Amino acid sequence: MAKRDYYDVLGVARSATDEELKKSYRRLALQFHPDRNPEDPEAEDKFKEASEAYAVLSDPEKRRAYDRFGFEGVGAGGPGGFPGGDFAAFGDLFNDLFGDLFGARMGGRRGGRGQRGADLRYTHEIELREVLTGVETSISIPRMMRCETCSGSGARPGTTPETCARCGGSGQTIFQQGLFRISRPCDACRGEGRVVRDPCKSCRGSGRVEGERSIKVRIPPGVEDGMRLRVAGEGEAGISGGPPGDLYVVIRVVPHPLFEREGADLICEVPIPFVQAALGAEIEVPTLEGKVALRIVEGTQSGKVLRLRGKGLPSVAGAARGDQLVRLFVEVPTHLKGRQRELLEEFAAETSTEVSPVTKGFLDKLRDLFD
Repeated sequence: MAKRDYYDVLGVARSATDEELKKSYRRLALQFHPDRNPEDPEAEDKFKEASEAYAVLSDPEKRRAYDRFGFEGVGAGGPGGFPGGDFAAFGDLFNDLFGDLFGARMGGRRGGRGQRGADLRYTHEIELREVLTGVETSISIPRMMRCETCSGSGARPGTTPETCARCGGSGQTIFQQGLFRISRPCDACRGEGRVVRDPCKSCRGSGRVEGERSIKVRIPPGVEDGMRLRVAGEGEAGISGGPPGDLYVVIRVVPHPLFEREGADLICEVPIPFVQAALGAEIEVPTLEGKVALRIVEGTQSGKVLRLRGKGLPSVAGAARGDQLVRLFVEVPTHLKGRQRELLEEFAAETSTEVSPVTKGFLDKLRDLFD
C-alpha cells in the first residue's frame, strides 16, 4: 500500500498551524489507540500512520524538508512505518500530548534513575576586537549544585534511600479503569521510586544546594551577536542522582563606535577634506589591528567605497578573513575665513562652465526624464 501524504493523514491543510496539527493528531490518536481498539490491526496501523505524520510535521526542520522533498526528505520508512523505523523514539512526544492516559509513560523515568538538571542560560558581552582573536573568559554561574555532604543522595551520610514499598521502586502506581490502564506518580515517594527516611541536614533531603561556580569558557574567533555556546554538564545538578543540565552562553557583541559588521566584513566611514578628495592624498585609516595607509586618487567622490582585503573578521567555520570596507565622505568646510572664501570664489569663477562627471550623469538623467 502506497504511503499517504502526511497532511492528508492528519486531515489538515498544508498551511496548518502547530496548534491545528496537535489538535488533529490528538483526535486521531484517541480514536485509533490500541488500548481502545484491542485486537484491531487496522486501528493500530492508522494510529501508527497518524503518529508518523505528526512526528514529522510537528518538527519545523523535518516539516520544511518534507514540504520540499516529500518522503525522501525525512527518510520515512515503508507503508505505515515510522521515520527511521524507531517507534520508541516517539515516546516523549506522545507523553507531552497525552500524559499517562494510556498507561505507563513511554520512555519515562524509572525509580533510581533520577531527573536531569535544568539547562541554564547566561549572556556574556565581548568587544569587537575579541571577535577578531577569540578569548578565554571566566564566568560565575549561580545554580543548584550537588550536595557534597550526601553526594546528591539526599540521605544522611552513612545511610541510603530506601526503595519505595508501595511502587516497588518504579515511581508509578498503575490501575485498571475500563479499557484503560492508568498510570500515576506514586503518592508515597512522589514518583521518585525511593524514600529518604533520614535526610541530609545540609540539603534537607533534596540532594542539591544553592551555590556558585566559576567556569572558564573559550569563545572562538568570529562569533556573531546572539550565538549560543553550549557547555555540557555545567547546568543545574540533577535530582536524585540524575545527570546535570547544560549551560548555554549567549554571546552579545558590544557595538563599536567606528565599525559596523556585515558577516565577516567590517564597514568604516572615514571623512576626508574636499581638497584631498579633489587633489588626491594618502590618509591613515583605522582597523582593528591599528592604522594603515590608504591612497585616495584625485577626484574621489563622497560615498566612494575602498576595500582593505583581509582586514575584516574571521569565520567561526575557519574560512578566510573578511574585508574592511572604507566608505569615504567628503566634508565641506564651514565658517570660511576671508582669504579662503576669496580663493573658493576664484575657483568657482574658473570652473563655472565645467561640469563634473557626477553632475553630468545627473543632468543626463534629468533630461531623459523631462524631454
